[in-house]
Amino acid sequence: MKEKQDAKVTAPSLTGRAGGGSFKYFPHTEEDLQEMLKVTGVSSVHDLFADVPEAARFKRDYNLLPALSESDLRLFFEQLTHPLNTQQLICFAGAGCYDHYAPSVVQNLIERSEFLTSYTPYQAEISQGTLHYIFEYQSMIAELTGLDISNASMYDGATATAEAMMMAWGNAKKATRVLVAETVDPKVRRVVDTYAHYHGVPLQLIPTKNGALDREALDKELAEGGVAGVIVQQPNYYGIVEDYTGIADQVHEQKGIFVINANPSDLAILKTPGEWGADVAVGDGQSLGIPMTFGGPGVGFMACTEKLIRKLPGRIVGQTLDNRGQRAFVLTLQAREQHIRRQKATSNICSNQSLMALYVTIYLALMGKEGLREVAEISYAGAHSLRDKLLATGRFKETFPGQPFFNEFCLDYDGDLDSLLAEATECGYLAGIKVGEKTLMLAVTEQRTPEEIDELVEIIKECKN
Repeated sequence: MKEKQDAKVTAPSLTGRAGGGSFKYFPHTEEDLQEMLKVTGVSSVHDLFADVPEAARFKRDYNLLPALSESDLRLFFEQLTHPLNTQQLICFAGAGCYDHYAPSVVQNLIERSEFLTSYTPYQAEISQGTLHYIFEYQSMIAELTGLDISNASMYDGATATAEAMMMAWGNAKKATRVLVAETVDPKVRRVVDTYAHYHGVPLQLIPTKNGALDREALDKELAEGGVAGVIVQQPNYYGIVEDYTGIADQVHEQKGIFVINANPSDLAILKTPGEWGADVAVGDGQSLGIPMTFGGPGVGFMACTEKLIRKLPGRIVGQTLDNRGQRAFVLTLQAREQHIRRQKATSNICSNQSLMALYVTIYLALMGKEGLREVAEISYAGAHSLRDKLLATGRFKETFPGQPFFNEFCLDYDGDLDSLLAEATECGYLAGIKVGEKTLMLAVTEQRTPEEIDELVEIIKECKN
């Protein structure tokens, strides 16, 4: 045992790069260690502890748990301190706000003082850092959505959708209305309704059929003409993954704009808005690791095709060369009321500090394509596992039979849904959202473990109501 312990504290075992030691987070190379030992006048790291009496030295193996992932480690410490803290529910709710994991480094980086800027980076000469990360944000959103251009972020997904509606109306010449799918999140639709009311834009709701867009009703409206744009959601409010094949062509025949409100996290696997032929993609970036924090803040994203770039609200950061030929960043387009006559502005949206856009940028950079895909795959598998186990209890039936879903779904409960949700809360679970008298909508992310899924199912099985 003594020999084993001595071997652990030799110089090579402390190196993180050269020598392949076990302490991989130590920055010192073997050469660094030897140089320090030479300065201190000792031959080995072990000699530094020569003054510690033999009887006081720890000679047993350390009682350490196996290695844990960051999210599992957080859960471990939360459980240790649980009796001291206010109850935090295990979340199986979604409806536009999702409990996704984000590496701790994201929070640490955005808390740096240089990122807590108070206003718009108008002076490019002293705002290169801010302009650079906005440029990277735009590039990532454009790639994620499959579209050409992204602006420098919006407030949230709801106002971004409303701005897309205004884009469609402003781009039309002889249109009479904008069509909005009833399967778009009701919270988002209310914001769109408010914008439309005060801008005099006629909206028309396209009804649902088995939880999805009624294509026959949409075809009928498009055939009548006068449509400035069509707004849909993917996955839709009920979690259903819809087939939008052909809609873009139908809308374009009307000279209209096809808008898709998308969940960006799901785009790691799902067909992108660009692949559906959408002209504009909008949504909320909250699912890209931003904490739920009681509903905000989030960040709205907005991307479009190149031909609509002059209609895009807000700002666009571009890349150029300075007078020394070095890479530099500038505000390329900023057609807001502060820069041109108010009535000529594409939008009257105010400044966006873009701190949450920075959050999304760091998250996407850390996760990478494979990380995003893994998050999506785990969420998908967990949701389908939960749904199958709930159906197997005999207490639920499908709300929308045969409809495909991603990580969110609806089921009809045969008992008192309010009592079920209350009992689950008492047991520490936020067991979904009530979207109908008997209809429960549940969401699963990569944060939810198989054990949590099984425990929720057991709680529901034991519910007497």
